[in-house]
Amino acid sequence: MWKAGKQTWLYQLSKAGKLCVPAMNVNDSVTKQKFDNLYCCRESILDGLKRTTDVMFGGKQVVVCGYGEVGKGCCSALKALGAIVCVTEIDPICALQACMDGFKVVKLNEVVRQMDMVITCTGNKNVVTREHLDRMKNGCIVCNMGHSNTEIDVASLRTPELTWERVRSQVDHVIWPDGKRVILLAEGRLLNLSCSTVPSFVLSITATTQALALIELYNAPEGRYKQDVYLLPKKMDEYVASLHLPNFDAHLTELSDEQAKYMGLNKNGPFKPNYYRYDRCSKTTHHDFDYVQYTHFYCNVV
Repeated sequence: MWKAGKQTWLYQLSKAGKLCVPAMNVNDSVTKQKFDNLYCCRESILDGLKRTTDVMFGGKQVVVCGYGEVGKGCCSALKALGAIVCVTEIDPICALQACMDGFKVVKLNEVVRQMDMVITCTGNKNVVTREHLDRMKNGCIVCNMGHSNTEIDVASLRTPELTWERVRSQVDHVIWPDGKRVILLAEGRLLNLSCSTVPSFVLSITATTQALALIELYNAPEGRYKQDVYLLPKKMDEYVASLHLPNFDAHLTELSDEQAKYMGLNKNGPFKPNYYRYDRCSKTTHHDFDYVQYTHFYCNVV
């Protein structure tokens, strides 16, 4: 089981027939993506930038690379504090979402000279290259909210002509021969894990999802799961969410028998089909758990 960062690799292993054990894709479960990736990053992006740079966001030109759940959270927070935010995207659906949310979709090389901040949120590698870094203006802040330390080509900055100056913990000035400085945070590692705190409530949601996945893998009879990659069933995601609703004194509406029959639903859920991703465009192929095996147990628990 894994939380983040290994999806592509494990799916590739599975496709090649080289995955040795069943794997649980917790990162792509609804209760991980929609809460940890979106709402947690919406808060921790500001926390990390403030702790490291004390920057004022109002009027700053910011480009966010990637408009998945992490990018959506970052853009929302930065826009709310008055930053002028644009987005880069490869996916036309995510790009259209960014446009409809009021963000201009651009190519990084078209805007990099004007940006005050460059934030990566793609999960890919070499999103910000040495060419981009060479063209940034003096004082540009560069950081990563996406996968591991692969998104910014930090290795290309460790050359004799550039000087590194440690300003404070997790903050480096990379100085060009002409005196230009780029402010690099956490050496390209994840900003929110390196430079800020992560809200404990959202970690509770993620940890609960992980715990249920571990319990299932441990208790599953031999042969239920092949050497492949699986997602949580919708019912289990709904169960995780229901456990956290009392914190808000939230009261769920219950379907009448007539309403449930009209919608073709079980009154106790799941309330959406397994392919429904709550506005998130899922790009991976996967196997869902067999919902029927879990209906009786989770209906009784919930």
